Amino acid sequence: MTAEATIERVVTAATPFEDAFRALIEGDGAQAPAHIQSLRSAAFEAFRRLGFPTTKNEDWHFTSVAPIAEHDYLHITTQSGDVQRSALAPFLFGRSEWHTLVFVNGRYAPELSNTSGLPKGVTLLDLRRAWQEAPQLTEPLGRLTRHDDRAFSALNTAFMHDGAVLHVDRDVEVDMPIHLLFVTDAVAAKSMMHPRNLIVVGRHAKATVIESYVSLSDAVYFTNAVTEVSVAEGATLHHYKMQREGMRAFHVGTIEARQARDSHYISFSLSTGGSLTRTNIYTTLAGEGCGATLNGLYMLDGEQHCDHQTLIAHVQPNCFSRELYKGVLDGQSHGVFNGKVYVDPIAQKTDGKQTNNTLLLSDKAQIDTKPQLEIFADDVKCTHGATVGRLDEQALFYMKSRGVSRALARELLTYAFAADVLETIEQPSVREELERMTLRRFMTVADDR
Repeated sequence: MTAEATIERVVTAATPFEDAFRALIEGDGAQAPAHIQSLRSAAFEAFRRLGFPTTKNEDWHFTSVAPIAEHDYLHITTQSGDVQRSALAPFLFGRSEWHTLVFVNGRYAPELSNTSGLPKGVTLLDLRRAWQEAPQLTEPLGRLTRHDDRAFSALNTAFMHDGAVLHVDRDVEVDMPIHLLFVTDAVAAKSMMHPRNLIVVGRHAKATVIESYVSLSDAVYFTNAVTEVSVAEGATLHHYKMQREGMRAFHVGTIEARQARDSHYISFSLSTGGSLTRTNIYTTLAGEGCGATLNGLYMLDGEQHCDHQTLIAHVQPNCFSRELYKGVLDGQSHGVFNGKVYVDPIAQKTDGKQTNNTLLLSDKAQIDTKPQLEIFADDVKCTHGATVGRLDEQALFYMKSRGVSRALARELLTYAFAADVLETIEQPSVREELERMTLRRFMTVADDR
């Protein structure tokens, strides 16, 4: 059966999704406000209509979701798993004092979380509690992301039940990062999780948010996450997404941001885990004078498939955007990068630059890269570029001539390639941990060879 035929069968029957959705709206999900229940129903109807995307869809041309669609998933509705606090240590960047919300198998785990000592003007709640105690904070849900023509966003919206809600009041600067940690263990095998996060940063406020997806097992499961982001006038948000899940996991994550005048959204995406993963990062520069910085690193091996899609929409004048994504591919892995910069006719004085560089360590690894510029204004400065290459044999020869083994030379050159983008991370603890992790990864690869 072809990939498209598999998707057709799953979408037409849709029995597991139908049953799970019915169980949600008749069970614990009925506690959600009426407008959320209406939003869920509309989103599920949209998913019914759209079905899973196929490779005939331009945005999914290089990524078949048949491996995701062919599974029947359970939907976890209650807290499950037996994760101990000590098991989280490798994923905390050595900073257990950070404000942290922990979710285990898609459900909030208050006993593992740390929300004490939040600065005045900062509200950090799990989604279910926010609906009950501060429903006004959840009003933007569904307004910042589209689900009418995006199947996975529609599916997430239909099943949104848990996640994080962060609201930073105007003029508040949050000195300590806020960590949203989503953990899965063996209990999540053959299950699906649909985390829904909402981040609102008020006028002239500043915050750093780390959104991590990690696994404690090698189970097959499906994470389908959506994060909505609102950055108000003059505000700055540093947003790091870390995808380090099990090597048999499926992950689709969408971040959709909207920026007001003079705001700055700084994003970094790391992807190293999962069998089939996709990260969508979309931002709209909706106010004059604002800027977006989107950087990322993906490191693949074996038969991993990783797809990154970005869209920066310049819809107001005098805005800037910078984008640098790097990939390191080994084994028979397959990477995809599709980055689009859209410039509206009124977005004069736009300044945009986009770069994608990929390093292939194996003859069987492959990359499909497609940087795009869609410009409808005439007074702009925009560039894009993509490179695909292998390690420089001259550099390898030079290092060997100085007594460095070929394995170590390969390791150091590969790390230097990746470190270039890691140096853009402004949070020291995150940068240093990712540098150590990257170096360990390439040392292991070199040792295996």
